[in-house]
Parts: sequence; C-alpha cells; structure tokens
Amino acid sequence: SKKELLKRMLDDDFYYGELNELALSSSTTKLLLDSPKTYRDILKYGNPETQALRYGRLVHQAILEPQKFSEQIFVNVSQKSTKAYKEAKAKYGEVYTRTEKEYAERITDHFLRNEYALKCITNCEFEIPNIGMIGGYPFRCKADIVSEKGIIDIKTTASKIKNWHYDIDKYSYDVQLYIYCTIFNIPPFAFKFLVINKKNLEIGYKDGTQKIFDNGKHKTELALKEFEKYFINGEDLDNRIIQIGGD
Repeated sequence: SKKELLKRMLDDDFYYGELNELALSSSTTKLLLDSPKTYRDILKYGNPETQALRYGRLVHQAILEPQKFSEQIFVNVSQKSTKAYKEAKAKYGEVYTRTEKEYAERITDHFLRNEYALKCITNCEFEIPNIGMIGGYPFRCKADIVSEKGIIDIKTTASKIKNWHYDIDKYSYDVQLYIYCTIFNIPPFAFKFLVINKKNLEIGYKDGTQKIFDNGKHKTELALKEFEKYFINGEDLDNRIIQIGGD
C-alpha cells in the first residue's frame, strides 16, 4: 500500500537504494534529458559522488536534520588525500573533512540568523517523501520543507542571487517543481526556492509560477519519451545518434 511505502521511504537506504531502481525522480528525469546513456550507466554502476553533492548534502543536514549532521564522522584534516582521511574512510565508509564541516556550518549559521529564512523553516516538517504516478510511471520525491502553505526547496549556488532564475532552466529545476507539485497536489505558487549563495552568503527566494510548471512538464514529457524509447521499447541505445544544432 502507499501508506506502507511512504513509511519505508523514510529510510534513506531504501529511498536512494532499492526505490531508485523502481521509480523515477526529478534527478533521473534530468539525466534522461541530458543523456539516456548516462542514466543507464548510473543505474548500472551507481552515481559518482561529486564535491558539490557532498557539500549540498551536509548543508541540508546541518539546516534541516542537525542530529544527522552531528552523527557524521568528521576527520580533522583539510584534504581527502591525507592518510588519516583514507584510513577513516576505509574503516567507516562515509566520512567528511574538517573543511567540509566548516563549510556547512558557515552557511547554516548565516541561514539561521536570517529572519526570513528562519521564518520559512519554523513550524514545518522536513525531508518528507512522497510517491505518485506521472505519465503512467511511478515517481518518487522528497520535499526539503513542508508547511501548511506548501513546499520550500533549499538550493546553494555560486551564481549571483539576482540572476539565479536563469539556473532554473539551466539545471532543470523546473522539472523538480513540476514533479513535486504534481505528486504533492499543490499549485505552482505554493512551491518556493530558497537560495543561498555559497560565496557571499546572500539569500534569496523564487516563488513558483505557472510558466516554470509548464516548462517542467514539457521537459518531463520529453524525458519519458526517451525512457519509453530505450528502456521500455528496447531501441538500441548504443547506436543513438544526435543531430547537433547551432550555426
């Protein structure tokens, strides 16, 4: 039942493990848009962990799940190339450096001292999973912040805050808005991006719009066509050819 499934989705090992192979998501939709081959390879071999993903995970934990952040193993070194870090990783698996810890704490401290940002996370629930059908296929998602007004998603960026709206299309955040609004059954204006510049710590927000929703829907439909073509109908992905645009 969906009720039982939602309960299991609270377990990160299940959500990011087994369920990753059984349901699509905003991240897999972006992969399908970018390259069905990359989607196939990540399903087969796993997703390589980038430094941006590590930083983003720690910032989210520090702000939304401080207990989980405090339970992480931090090695008192600045580089992952050190002997102490490698030994700790071999022993414990997931570990982080002192530099990564300080990075997350710096952003979190500024975030929690900002009145608007603090108001956004007051009297809310955090890391709420949900699942539903889109285009005939199961999609999973996990909302950063859920309040009676809607959903808030925290983003970190190196872009200027005033220009961040360009990132919505560039990184297909519109896909995320569409999928989350559809699964949680909320209108686009009930979805808010809360954005932190990781360099100067400026904070901004962008409310969802019907245009962002429609763009995300269009991209998701294109991604599902690719999914059906190569992963349902079994067309030869290795012989895929792309016509390159431009002058």
